[in-house]
Amino acid sequence: MARVRLLAASVNRVDVYMRDSGAGITHTLPQTMGVDGVGEIVEIPEGCGHAVGDRVILYPYEFCGRCRYCLAGDQPLCTNARIFGEHRDGTFAEEIVVPVVSLVPLPQDASIHGASALGVAYLTAWRMVFGKTPTGPGDTVLVQGAGGGVSYAAMQLAKMSGASVIVSTTGPAKLNHFRQLDVDVIDYGTEDVAKVVLRLTSGDGVDLVIDNIGEKTWPSSLRSLARGGHLVTCGATTGAHPSADIQRLFVRQLSVHGSTMGNLEEFRRLVNAFTSGGFAPQIDSVFPLAEVPAAFERLEHPDRLGKIIIEIAESSK
Repeated sequence: MARVRLLAASVNRVDVYMRDSGAGITHTLPQTMGVDGVGEIVEIPEGCGHAVGDRVILYPYEFCGRCRYCLAGDQPLCTNARIFGEHRDGTFAEEIVVPVVSLVPLPQDASIHGASALGVAYLTAWRMVFGKTPTGPGDTVLVQGAGGGVSYAAMQLAKMSGASVIVSTTGPAKLNHFRQLDVDVIDYGTEDVAKVVLRLTSGDGVDLVIDNIGEKTWPSSLRSLARGGHLVTCGATTGAHPSADIQRLFVRQLSVHGSTMGNLEEFRRLVNAFTSGGFAPQIDSVFPLAEVPAAFERLEHPDRLGKIIIEIAESSK
């Protein structure tokens, strides 16, 4: 195990869920919240490839390393997984003790705020974009509700892959923001998303839809897909029981994939893409550790765009 002095973390919707009830997630109160984290090692066993003072980003899982899923390299499916801030104490703290395998090196010149946003939103988006149905040049991707953390990350990663990107959002500030990013923008408050998608794609539809909204967007997500297309979902903020539209699924041979975070190798690739300049996380605002409740309020604000960061301490270097 390693002891890490935390420098920054970021806020995710699961943090608000854990604050409000945490129903269905095995945990024991009191419990420190926070899933993402960046810090500096203050204590670690010798000979493990890291040293005291190294800056690291935390892979937000404890996993057993022995079950069939871990042995296959798919740690998020570990039958004994414990996620920081959900099943065990998390990163909204001055220090944290974590398994050495959860430490990924972070260069000294990397943005601490940007790195602290990677563990949940960007790792989840990475698997959605590059996982079961890898996206690349020639593909077209629709990202629903692109102002949220995971959706914004998916938009950036899909663009990085060379795909054409369409986003849905609403509100003047968000609409203007995305129009400046060389993506097609649909105002879901005033437009029929699926109809606009079909117009933009000459009637074909998109190859991939990223949807973490659920019931409200599900019909338009399915209707926006090209034949043989894929819908990847990682959330259900507007409800978990949409119409399955089974006839559309089999007639058009569509597929629906569930996705949550990613494995350790995907995380390393994500960190490498970040540190090499492939993308820079969109930061909405930064709050000190003492103002986590205010950060939660900001997360729920309709004008929020991008990640909310919790600044915990200054780097010692």
